[in-house]
Amino acid sequence: MYAIVEMNGQQFKVEAGMKVFVHHIVDAEAGKTVEFEKVMLVDNEGAITVGAPTIEGAKVVAEVVSPLVKGEKVLVFKKKRRKGYRKKNGHRQQFTELTIKEVIA
Repeated sequence: MYAIVEMNGQQFKVEAGMKVFVHHIVDAEAGKTVEFEKVMLVDNEGAITVGAPTIEGAKVVAEVVSPLVKGEKVLVFKKKRRKGYRKKNGHRQQFTELTIKEVIA
């Protein structure tokens, strides 16, 4: 059984027992459970249910493993040729690590 669910503005295909890195959830604590109710699609042993836009009564229950994880560094490099202008900047996105406990449909 899997589901497509929206978490903090992004859509993920999730199954029970799966690890997911979502954009940082501000009030998350390690060991706390979080529920997501914007479920777009559920596949239950081949029986597919599609929401318009979401499925009523369906939700995904997840447990917070780590409330703050930093992603890989992304380098932003700007340059203008023949002008001596070079600028290098880096950014590391903050994520929350979740483990999907169950998909309720």
